Amino acid sequence: MKDILNRLIQQEQLSKEEARGVLLQISNGEFSDLQIASFLTVFMMRSISVEELEGFRDALLELCIPVDFKGEIVMDLCGTGGDGQNTFNVSTAASFVVAAMGVKVAKHGNYGVSSVSGSSNVLEAMGVKFSSEQGFLDRCLDQANIAILHAPLFHPAMKNVAPIRKSLALKTFFNMLGPMVNPAKPDLQLVGVYDLELLRKYHYLYQKTDKTYCILHDLNRYDEVSLTAKTKCVTKSKEMFLSARDFGVLPVTKEEIYGGNTVESAADIFYQILRGKGTEAQNNVVCANAATAFSTAKSIGVEEAFKEAKSILKGGKALEVLNQLKTISQS
Repeated sequence: MKDILNRLIQQEQLSKEEARGVLLQISNGEFSDLQIASFLTVFMMRSISVEELEGFRDALLELCIPVDFKGEIVMDLCGTGGDGQNTFNVSTAASFVVAAMGVKVAKHGNYGVSSVSGSSNVLEAMGVKFSSEQGFLDRCLDQANIAILHAPLFHPAMKNVAPIRKSLALKTFFNMLGPMVNPAKPDLQLVGVYDLELLRKYHYLYQKTDKTYCILHDLNRYDEVSLTAKTKCVTKSKEMFLSARDFGVLPVTKEEIYGGNTVESAADIFYQILRGKGTEAQNNVVCANAATAFSTAKSIGVEEAFKEAKSILKGGKALEVLNQLKTISQS
């Protein structure tokens, strides 16, 4: 590790295979906590290369417990986190709307590291229990149209890193990797990233896959469609900007989509939205993200998809999905 750290401090870059190898060594417990913390810190101070990102991704996919939905077409809605905006759990709420719209969702998520409440925090607060057992996940997908893939259960090799990330409480390159290492390897994906540089790197790597995807970054530095500004969206075949006007609604303010300062407040916001009792701004942001995902999956216009998402949310169908999931997970 000493040689690797010296090279990185000198602004050298690792090859894809070197990056993969280091992460495999970290997972095998070959380095001390201090060495791992130093390794993570270096990447907070310099830009990560596409090859390094690809190597880290390959290592985590190699080490993960795989999920096989046996030919089912599934979608993930997942942001990198790390945008520092502390919004409510937008992509998680949107996932339930998309599931209620008929798209099967394999939601990859974790506890919050650099934010108050990650998707796993809020779902746990809702009474959802997590499991890596394939039969359980099959039942969730079949009966509720959504399966929750709680990252620590599928990436046990990263147990050496988890407490260090928690202690640092800052975004690291693991934030960048989250959406890339869904153990179900979803065919469809809506990915939010926290800056434009990372959007370009994601696009480069995703172009080499068979995924149908949309990678987005809101120009107010959100890793989701915030409706506070334009959002750059990149797919395999095109680039475009989306704004509130494209969904037929008015822009919102940052204050209107704030997520609270505790897990309890984040969970309450999440539950009220799924009950159809969210504010207009909260509902619109959730439905804008759900519409962007549904448009990616079904190749329909975002305004049409937004209207359908709004009807689903207001009609309580997203809450029905949550209740079905809770029943399965608690049985």
